This record gives sequence, structure tokens and C-alpha cells, in this order.
Amino acid sequence: MAGVLHVRPYRRSDLPALTEIWNQIVEDGVAYPQEEPLDPEGAAAFFAGQSRTAVAELEGQVVGLSILHPNNVGRCGHIANASYGVRRDCRGHGVGRALVEDSLAACGALGFRLLQFNAVVANNLGAIALYESLGFVRLGTIPGGFRLKDGSYEDIIVFYHRV
Repeated sequence: MAGVLHVRPYRRSDLPALTEIWNQIVEDGVAYPQEEPLDPEGAAAFFAGQSRTAVAELEGQVVGLSILHPNNVGRCGHIANASYGVRRDCRGHGVGRALVEDSLAACGALGFRLLQFNAVVANNLGAIALYESLGFVRLGTIPGGFRLKDGSYEDIIVFYHRV
């Protein structure tokens, strides 16, 4: 994958690419908890409703996305949560790392003090290695916390990072 990777806030013109990446991951059924794909109207509202939606852009093409939002409300509203998605043909080339680093950098300006991942599927070894390499702390494992598309269950891991 040649070229300069750039992470930036999303624009409305990015919505078709964001929706395609998001829906690929939903359809795969091995990472996101959502079961239904986003339609164009739902995607526009969903991505606009985040504290920050960003895209990873390479050679003018959107190759990844991140969403950042509060993990909870009120007295726990200073803890962020995030999701990441990378186009299938661009995985393993640093796109995810760039998106996570961007989220960590954006947290403070948005008033977040911690970034927490509630449900990293235990067989997502690439994501786990990435998060641990960036200093995320593993809090624990929830046995059978994720139902895979085939109906079987996989453990999920909870991580956090101070920002």
C-alpha cells in the first residue's frame, strides 16, 4: 500500500465509503455488535451523531473510519468509547494504528480522560496486538460475550487507555 495515509474529520461526501466499510464489518459478523447494515439515511445520522467521526484517506480514497463518543453519561461521561473499521483490502498496513492514534489525540479536546473498549472480540488478534502496543490496559475477559454470525460465542476483552 503506497502513498501517504492521512486521518481527517469526515465530510458528507465520505458517507458512501463510510457506509460501505461499516456494512462490510457488520456483514462479516465477527467484530461489531450490530446485526443490521446502515442505509444511507441511517448512516448519515449515525456518523453525524458521534463526538468525532474520522476517515483514513489514502490517495484520495477513504480506506478506514473511526467513531468516538461517550461510553456513558453523567458522572461517567468523561470516558470515551470508539470503533474502527478498515477496508478489507487495506488491513495490515497501519490504517488501524493511524485511526487509534488519532482518536487518542482527539480525546482531550473533546473532554475525555479515558478511552475504553467494551467488547474487543478475543479472536481479533490483530486488534489486540495493536491496542496493547499503544499502551491499552486489559481489564478482563467476559466469557462468551460476543455472538458470532454463525451463532457460536466468543469471549470479549475490555481495554482502557488514559488520555
